[in-house]
Amino acid sequence: MRIKNLRTNRITNPLGFDLGSPRLSYVAYDTEATKQTAAQIQVALDEEFTNIVFDSEKSSEIDSLAFELPINLAPCTRYYWRVTVWADNGDEAVSEIAWFETAKLAQSWDAKWITPDFDKEIHPVLTREFDLSKEVIYARAYVSGLGLYELEINGEKAGDEFLTPNFNAYDKWLQYQTYDITGLISQGQNSVEVSLGNGLYKGRFGFEGGETEVYGNQFALLCEIVIKHADGTTTVINSDESWTARRSPIQFSGIYDGEIYDANANDASSYNVKVIDLGYDRLKARLSLPVVIKEELKPIEVIHTPAGETVLDMGQNMVGWVEFITNAPKGTEIVLQFAELLQEGNFYQDNLRTAKAEFRFITNGEECTVRPHFTYYGFRYVKVSGWNGEVNKDDFTGCVLYSDMDITGNIETSNPLVNRLFLNALWGQKGNFLDVPTDCPQRDERMGWTGDAQVFSGTAAFNMDTYAFFSKYGYDLAQEQSKLGGSVPMVVPMATVKGGGSSAWGEAATVIPWNVYVHYGDKAILEQQFESMKGWVDYIKRADDESGARRLWTTGFHFGDWLALDGEDPSSPMGGTETAFISSAYYSYSSMLVAKAAKVIGKDEIAEEYEELSNEVRNAIRAEYFTSNGRLALNTQTALIVALFMDLVPDEHRNRIANDLREKLKKDKNHLKTGFVGTPYLCRVLSENGNNDLAYTLLLNKDYPSWLYAVTMGATTIWERWNSVLPDGKISGTDMNSLNHYAYGSIVEWMYRSVAGINPVEEQPGFRSVRLAPQPDYRLEYAKATLESAAGLYESQWELTDEGQLKFRFVIPFNATAVAELPDAKLENVIINGSQLKQNDFKASQSGEQVHVELASGTWEIVYMPEIDYFKYYSTHMPLADLLEMEEVKSVLAETAPHVAASPQEMVGRVGHHSLRELSHLPFLPISAEVLDELDKRLGKIRVVVQ
Repeated sequence: MRIKNLRTNRITNPLGFDLGSPRLSYVAYDTEATKQTAAQIQVALDEEFTNIVFDSEKSSEIDSLAFELPINLAPCTRYYWRVTVWADNGDEAVSEIAWFETAKLAQSWDAKWITPDFDKEIHPVLTREFDLSKEVIYARAYVSGLGLYELEINGEKAGDEFLTPNFNAYDKWLQYQTYDITGLISQGQNSVEVSLGNGLYKGRFGFEGGETEVYGNQFALLCEIVIKHADGTTTVINSDESWTARRSPIQFSGIYDGEIYDANANDASSYNVKVIDLGYDRLKARLSLPVVIKEELKPIEVIHTPAGETVLDMGQNMVGWVEFITNAPKGTEIVLQFAELLQEGNFYQDNLRTAKAEFRFITNGEECTVRPHFTYYGFRYVKVSGWNGEVNKDDFTGCVLYSDMDITGNIETSNPLVNRLFLNALWGQKGNFLDVPTDCPQRDERMGWTGDAQVFSGTAAFNMDTYAFFSKYGYDLAQEQSKLGGSVPMVVPMATVKGGGSSAWGEAATVIPWNVYVHYGDKAILEQQFESMKGWVDYIKRADDESGARRLWTTGFHFGDWLALDGEDPSSPMGGTETAFISSAYYSYSSMLVAKAAKVIGKDEIAEEYEELSNEVRNAIRAEYFTSNGRLALNTQTALIVALFMDLVPDEHRNRIANDLREKLKKDKNHLKTGFVGTPYLCRVLSENGNNDLAYTLLLNKDYPSWLYAVTMGATTIWERWNSVLPDGKISGTDMNSLNHYAYGSIVEWMYRSVAGINPVEEQPGFRSVRLAPQPDYRLEYAKATLESAAGLYESQWELTDEGQLKFRFVIPFNATAVAELPDAKLENVIINGSQLKQNDFKASQSGEQVHVELASGTWEIVYMPEIDYFKYYSTHMPLADLLEMEEVKSVLAETAPHVAASPQEMVGRVGHHSLRELSHLPFLPISAEVLDELDKRLGKIRVVVQ
């Protein structure tokens, strides 16, 4: 047995974070044991564990998902910890040593906020030289710089992160970072330099092109360097009036417009600094994960466009920047411009709106490696101008930036387009999870829209370990919300957007914390966010009470089913589903989430209150929108989906609403028309309500509107609109058209849950137990997923053999369990790990058309012949368009019903989504029952083969 993934607050060896009461977690693996019987956690002040400050001793109460450390933390202190685990088969293992180091905590600051004494538009480098006469054994720097900063010690960059102090509501709180600079400081002469950039603090930022100086109008630095010597003494270097400033080679920086760097700008003049009164009340040790270079990409091609441009193709829509090597003559201006797509083969930036998205570098004649410092770009294509000689792709490297999260999930199927779709969603998350879950990373926006984050949060938690990322975002959301009477902003941080209170967007306050809790099993996220969750529902309830709507939410502005395709007004992006229905549905849903959260953290009275509120809202919705026979008054895809997903449908009418949704899709030619509200739940609702075949149809559609349409058009990320690019390659519009907009990537949660079948269980969160419920479809030969969950590694794989058997392979981690739900199975026909399943094995049970088996930790291989034929054969019950696509089928039709085989293409396009049997009753395509039956006999021998 071995132990890995030792984390504090789900961060590996966190340095200088605000940890609150630290929660330690770990994963045991590589053992034939199934359960942890006991564990021991020890914490010490030294790696040899001679100075132990906490010892749990051997205990059966320690939860590997989250053990809250019951000690008082000292400031600026490194704590080392290890865990010993005992298993039910006698295995025992001791982990490697992990650590966490506290920040200043309540310790006061001696450093002062300083700013350069020159024009506020000039980018500064703030410097201090100091001499150390004693040996250095320990050195830390505690730093915050506004808007953005980079710290160098003796000419070397401190740390490996960028864009510090990151992005948050600066008017509410300011983060500072801690650096271990022991290896950079030496006895003798030393220098510290801090470069400052605009960022969103004082640079252009916000909606509709933004504003400047949103949070402040002056560069500022706070820096405290603490150095401990071998003789036990301490030297402290504080930012104060003794520092000096010089003009930076960075002539301009902006999140939207890029950066200008003049390597010749070596102004030797030294300028004074002055103290600026920013106070210390807002200062807080960091919550943001470091933004680091997680990957590097090389260009796949140098393109010479029809317009005569030289363009690098990175092969992937990515976020970050391009680093390059140059030795061009002094004074050469190299310009890189960034874009997501080409138009007519030429470089194109119009969909970036007012964002220049460029990097200008003026050389000094020396060979150097060049990168931007205080900006980032969303791009696939890079236009290179001013290059000295021929552009060689090997001289350029794409640096992929995002918050330092581990990728935890992966999905692979037999369909390469579906595999690319999964990667597109993952790359969309990489590009937009850069400290804040932004809507897009390239145009003049890049804001933390709450609606986008909410609908994608479930997918995000499967793809990556998002606990710390969403904990920071939730904290920021609560800070913004605290001044709005419980209303949740449209974006976090709010910056220039002052509105809020829209349903689905505001649900970021309730849905995200609940998803995080379910995925990681640490209730601390609910304790942190509970007042925010409750505050949002209380805001809705006040609006309800003041309007006299009697438990419906009918007032205020709402985005509706944003960007849905079923609106009556084509110019409106809000979709065709009544906003009061959507907002009331979320009213009920969020109230129930507050009730669930309250129960988890021991607030039982509040739990009862909000569960009752949720039920009242549900009953009001039923009275307003459902007939006594179960008909929903709103006949849109999204209305039907939301009604089913949010448990608004009376139990006796669920089948009717599920059938109504099937019929609605049929009328829409089995294509989605949903927007931000309906899309995340669409396929989940179908698979969970007897329409799994339709869920796969929607997944596998290749024409607009569909997920795979973008893939067939060469997309490498998720688009903002279903038709961001038209079939002829032309962009569909420039006003609001991002090619890296992850919200519709929420289909991936359904892929994890229904295709691969990995479902967390709310009652045993953190994947301590799961429902393994894959729902195969003949249109995929196989599907497999891996998930490095909080509890350990899960694998789920299924295959449909040529003989029609279903084969499953499940891997369940140590100290976890699963209930496998085997579809269309008879218990006596199931073979598990080579042996026939019996009633008493694995607590097996027949549940309708499923067999349920309880599985412990281990690897399980299951095979059986399903009770229904998973292969599909042609019949007259299939859509006419599908019949006419297959030549063998068409020839049968030509022999038996020639007028059908000769159907004009125009007619097929109009009614081809109806089955041949449905059309046979129409006067223009009459077919007798006898002919239909004969066709079914002949067509029933032809298997549908997926191309």
